[in-house]
Amino acid sequence: MDLRKLKKLIDLVEESGIAELEITEGEEKVRISRSGTQAPAAVVTQAVAAAPLAVTAPPSEPAAPAQPEGHLLKSPMVGTFYRSPSPGAKSFVEVGQSVTEGETVCIIEAMKLLNEIEADRSGVIKAILVENGQPVEYGHPLMVIG
Repeated sequence: MDLRKLKKLIDLVEESGIAELEITEGEEKVRISRSGTQAPAAVVTQAVAAAPLAVTAPPSEPAAPAQPEGHLLKSPMVGTFYRSPSPGAKSFVEVGQSVTEGETVCIIEAMKLLNEIEADRSGVIKAILVENGQPVEYGHPLMVIG
């Protein structure tokens, strides 16, 4: 399997949010899996006379910027994060804005249902850790409330 195909498969796993992908082409077998928030690691095995060849692509992850101190508001479900109620509408909250407990701060779309996510404590939004339209997992940090 050539490296371009392998790169496309790794990109597919990153973009789709799936945990594991396994493909077999003839005697070649590729298994790409990821754990947590790390980039996917790929293992390529190729049947050769007596010994299989294994290649592992090292995860390439940029250094995460330091996040502000405060309470992390985490995703209560798997879905797609949205900052506003509809495309083109004003965002629910901005960095620096004060929020009260129970105030809607974003929406997570799951199975075509829009779920309003409320602040679980009062404070000031110090950081929004997710981009609009980005998929999120259960427990994924969404915002920092200080």
